[in-house]
Amino acid sequence: MALTGFMPTKWSTLLLYNYNRKHVFADLLNRNYEGDAQLGGNVKILSIGRVTAKAYTLNAGAGGTDASPTITAIERPELLVPAAQFLAIDQRYYFNFTAGDDIEKVQMNVQLMSDAMKEAAYALANQVDTNVNSVLQTGVSGTADGNGNRLEARTISTGAGADDAFETLIDLVTLLREADVYDEAWVVVPPWYAGMLLKDQRFSKSDVTNRANGRIGTVGDAGFDIDIRVSNNLSGATSGTIAAKGGVYTILAGVKQAATFADNINKIEAFRPDDGFMDAVKGLHAWGSKVTRPYALASCAVTAAA
Repeated sequence: MALTGFMPTKWSTLLLYNYNRKHVFADLLNRNYEGDAQLGGNVKILSIGRVTAKAYTLNAGAGGTDASPTITAIERPELLVPAAQFLAIDQRYYFNFTAGDDIEKVQMNVQLMSDAMKEAAYALANQVDTNVNSVLQTGVSGTADGNGNRLEARTISTGAGADDAFETLIDLVTLLREADVYDEAWVVVPPWYAGMLLKDQRFSKSDVTNRANGRIGTVGDAGFDIDIRVSNNLSGATSGTIAAKGGVYTILAGVKQAATFADNINKIEAFRPDDGFMDAVKGLHAWGSKVTRPYALASCAVTAAA
């Protein structure tokens, strides 16, 4: 059977649409270097340190001569030495499925192909978010709970003697504000934690019109704007391990400029497997993420009270 009627552009667009709607963590990162992403490559990121503000004396340098003023007006310019970081496009996953019939006929069944692409998009997005969560947790400044931007571990409940879910969010964003990070903050929490927030009147009064990408609401007051998301892909006590129900969940907070993400759906194509008499569709997805500003992230290991 010929595969000339297959329309990869149409299905690539559908895949990307559903894939982007499924993101939680990747949606919270900037994509400043998206156009430079290439399979197996590195994207060079140049950054500079902070510029110093200095006091200026009015009419300084007016005395003496041009070559040798009595008072130096301003110092020589600071030399900005760019530091290079590299974003590695080192994550690669693929999907590969068949409907067991001529793909040209199958794709005419729009609902079937749409459902298949949704499932493929979910699978890819789930891999992306699991990986990005691990990168973010590892990238938080500090080496242990209670150090740097990592709060001491907490047991969360509405009962006496336990820590408060709402106040823990405020404490996380406070760490960012103390590091002079004042952009709108995001926080990612597990479903059970979100349930506690929704029972809290301080949170339930908030409003949000866009609930895509795991968003459940926002809190905004006195410079503490927080975009709250929900995910099951949070790490446990150790980065790279998915939290288990009833165990430790490491919730994360940050701002969009804390880390960067770049990806590329490299190819979607139809093919005929050698071990059968059907047509199939496969696609390859490559991405990379990197924390560029560790001080713009914060975390807290939390456990639900029994």
